[in-house]
Amino acid sequence: MSAAMVALEGLPNETTRTETATLRTLVQYAGASGDFYEMHYDLPFARERGHRELAVHGLLKAAWLTRLVDDWFAGRGRLAVLDIRYRGMDFREEPVTCGGRITGRTGDRVEIEVWTADANGARTTVGTAEVELAGER
Repeated sequence: MSAAMVALEGLPNETTRTETATLRTLVQYAGASGDFYEMHYDLPFARERGHRELAVHGLLKAAWLTRLVDDWFAGRGRLAVLDIRYRGMDFREEPVTCGGRITGRTGDRVEIEVWTADANGARTTVGTAEVELAGER
């Protein structure tokens, strides 16, 4: 089913937003998640392992995608499924584009392609999501 066939009134078929992690963001996320791997906050450690900068937590990118979908469907439904795979790294102080595109609809479920992309447009996280629509049974 094409995205045009599943369009919901007043809701765009595609959306994006840009996120940028600062050192503060990475440290706050480490504290909230308990993920204290030095790669996320210790630049000499990251560089010793061949990285030019501090890495954004994979699960932080998942949180950004969750927020993208939640804000997109606010009041219309709830995120029921998020299935993602990490394909590349994103780094501190570099823009990360989070995106979603409606790909289908089955009953009260909307299927969505989701991704993150680095400043060069390379997709660093790819996956799918499903939103369960509220009151559309």
